[in-house]
Order: sequence, then C-alpha cells, then structure tokens
Amino acid sequence: MTRFVFLVAPVMALALAGCASTAPTRTQMAQAPVTPQPVVVQPMVPTSAQTVQQARLTTSVSNGFVDPAALPLMTAKDSNEANSAQFYALQFGRPGAPRQWAGDKGTTGSVAVGPYVRVNNLDCRDFTHTVKINGKDYVRKGTACREQNGNWNVEQGAA
Repeated sequence: MTRFVFLVAPVMALALAGCASTAPTRTQMAQAPVTPQPVVVQPMVPTSAQTVQQARLTTSVSNGFVDPAALPLMTAKDSNEANSAQFYALQFGRPGAPRQWAGDKGTTGSVAVGPYVRVNNLDCRDFTHTVKINGKDYVRKGTACREQNGNWNVEQGAA
C-alpha cells in the first residue's frame, strides 16, 4: 500500500496542478515597426569561386595552350570556348577524359589532361589541346603549372 501511495501521490499532484487556472491577464504592448537592415558580409579570404573566376580570366590560349598556327584562324568565340575548356580541364578534369568545346563555323576542339604532379611546390599537369579548323587538326602538347595566385601557365610545350 505504501508503494502505491508513493507512486500515485505525485501523479495526482501533477493532475491537480494542471486543473488549477488563473484568470488570464491581458496586457497590450505597443510594438515599434521593425525595418530590416541590410547585412553586408565580405569574406576575409577570397572564396574558391572568386579564385576560380579570377584565374580563368587570366588563362589565355594565346600563351602556349594552342598551336600558334591555329590562333590566327580562330574567332573570338573560338578563343573564349578554347580558353574556358583549357582552364576547366586543368583545374577540374579527370586524367584522360577530354573536355570538348565548339566555336564558330564548325571549329571544335578538345583538351585532355594528365594527373596532377607536384613540381617545386606547384601543381602541374600535362595537357594535349587539339583544335580542328576546316578539317585540319592543330595539336599542342605541354605542361601547365598553377602558380600561387591560381593562374595556369605553360611551362613547356611542343608542337
């Protein structure tokens, strides 16, 4: 019986406490209108997207990434497409998986890269950039290294 009282007494006390009520008091509070303030956040260090965009803008096919004989035959769109493909292949490409691009008037190309190799504390990759203009292939092979600022530069090239 004593156990029963010890178990039931707290349950009964809680049940009775829940039944007790007090009259609600109504208090009206005035609230001033809140105008959201813009939050300006500037990263201390550039984000990877900012670094990628900056590096892409300074990578140029005219700096040894494309056969020099093909450059005068390429339009601005060809160069932009080739430049973008070259950068993204070097930056993110899987070894042996070519990145295709297409420009104006049937001009096409592909960029294939090798695995990353560490040389003098720089990430380097071999590349093969093929440009096809009017049915003729222009091939440029070389090694590109990513500088500390994120820019890719051709270290050596062979036609």
